[in-house]
Amino acid sequence: MPSTMEVKCESDDCELDMFENHYTYDVPDDHAVEDLSCPYCGGSDLAEIEV
Repeated sequence: MPSTMEVKCESDDCELDMFENHYTYDVPDDHAVEDLSCPYCGGSDLAEIEV
């Protein structure tokens, strides 16, 4: 099963509360939330949600 990362945007100006990033392929071991950007506002102030 592909891995899933739940991410929240922490920008005060962004209205998106969270999004899920689904991987359908192998990603490098050093891939992290810092490599992503918010799909709503385009910002990079993101944090992974630990469940």
